[in-house]
Amino acid sequence: MPDRLPSGCRYPIISGALGLSGMTSAAQPGVTFGRSLSVTAMKLSIVIPVFNERPFIEEILMRVQAVPLSKEIIVVDDGSTDGTRELLQKWEEAQKNGQREASVQDGRTLLLGGIRFFFQDRNRGKGAALRRGFEAVTGDIVLVQDADLEYDPRDYDKLLAPIFDGRADVVYGSRFSGGPQRVHYFWHYAGNKFLTLLSDMLTNLKLTDMETCYKVFRREVLQGITLKSNRFGFEPECTAKIAKGNWRVYEVPITYSGRTYAEGKKITWRDGAYTLWYILRYNLFD
Repeated sequence: MPDRLPSGCRYPIISGALGLSGMTSAAQPGVTFGRSLSVTAMKLSIVIPVFNERPFIEEILMRVQAVPLSKEIIVVDDGSTDGTRELLQKWEEAQKNGQREASVQDGRTLLLGGIRFFFQDRNRGKGAALRRGFEAVTGDIVLVQDADLEYDPRDYDKLLAPIFDGRADVVYGSRFSGGPQRVHYFWHYAGNKFLTLLSDMLTNLKLTDMETCYKVFRREVLQGITLKSNRFGFEPECTAKIAKGNWRVYEVPITYSGRTYAEGKKITWRDGAYTLWYILRYNLFD
């Protein structure tokens, strides 16, 4: 794909930029890059689909809030039954009553400003929760964040760099490109590699991790595609439709701390079988 911005795009171009780390404010007026990342030109919308993540929801929100960016956090509860939903509803009610912060684990404080809560009427799946969140975003850039602590918000600088400097419309964070990761579940790795290979063959993209949670989009990209999948079919559907739209796609290495089933991991071999069908469906028949 050509390394240029689509006609009418208003995102800043940083000549010769290699990433956020090491950039200086001289690169673009109003935009500062580096370890203390501050981008005044753009707003980030972070969409977090949540299903039964009570042990982790407080921590992931604290970690996301710690990222020094102009942002909104959109939390979509997908019919949780483990107390997550009640906690989020409690925070939403506190917001309505004018409360600006809430005490969370270890005595820390969660800032309620900048968080928006949405509640599905029942468990409809990750894809449906993401669509609900995408409909509500107001930012220039949209980032998908899981709530289970497997993905680290400290990787946002790497994920956002290709968009901030004008090289990309979409960025995938790859678990298989050299970033630090917890080692386990060989067959999950093998299944991911097979599904990504099949997706690559049909999309003519060269991704290493189609199934990754970390996907970042210019908002115009999401506005230009119609998503249908309710569950984990979101990943192959999204990838197929981005490829058909000829958007500029980048991939960057990320850290990954995969959890065990005892720790709450939800993906099973059945999801892999469904993903195989979705790859074929959205590349060949949709």
